Amino acid sequence: MSKTSSASPVSSASGQATGSVSAGAVEPASQAPAGRRPNARERLLDAALKLIRETGYAATTVDALCAEAGATKGAFFHHFVSKDDLAVAAAAHWAETTGMLFETAPYHAPDDVLDRIFAYLDFRDALLAGTVPEFTCFAGTMIQEVHESAPAIRDAAYACVTGHASTLEADFAEALALYGAPDAPSAQSLALYTQAVLQGGFILAKGAGHAGPARETLAHLRRYLEQLFDRKETGHA
Repeated sequence: MSKTSSASPVSSASGQATGSVSAGAVEPASQAPAGRRPNARERLLDAALKLIRETGYAATTVDALCAEAGATKGAFFHHFVSKDDLAVAAAAHWAETTGMLFETAPYHAPDDVLDRIFAYLDFRDALLAGTVPEFTCFAGTMIQEVHESAPAIRDAAYACVTGHASTLEADFAEALALYGAPDAPSAQSLALYTQAVLQGGFILAKGAGHAGPARETLAHLRRYLEQLFDRKETGHA
């Protein structure tokens, strides 16, 4: 994608900057307060988000994480019992980083619920920028790779995906109450389906090496929701 935008901060629940959106892609950054250099733990978490999306979990070594973070192995094992322990903490770090990105995103602004839902899809499309590792999902990557071999990491990553899905349920519930057919799916099911489409699009983008397939899956999702809610019939362009 050729869209560009100026970087904007992503804040944590504590109000500290944790990342940015640059050219649409989520760029993790430290939770350190302004003016303080991130500590070793913070740098290692940021390194995990970057390297695991680039090379996968198995290929990301403790040595590589330390090199990326500018930390010693002693510092690594001071903060984390193992690489798996780091991965579980990194999933929580990803949830916080991306959680505030979405919480403060402009798609919440419209008064009408359908406008909010379709603005969410527009926002997701705008994030499909930069390299494939930059716009794909850390949590989804981890689930795909370790769902059998590392249950604790799988569960932490799955909680990221379902936690984000839950933030969409209220809008889907309102839209279903106003515009949904009697046999429409539940709000929870729709929210999870939205994430299934997004994660599937990320897999296809990884295979293709570009964002095109992910954009196509989003377009299909948009058409499905337009049909589900009879968007044109309700007076929405």
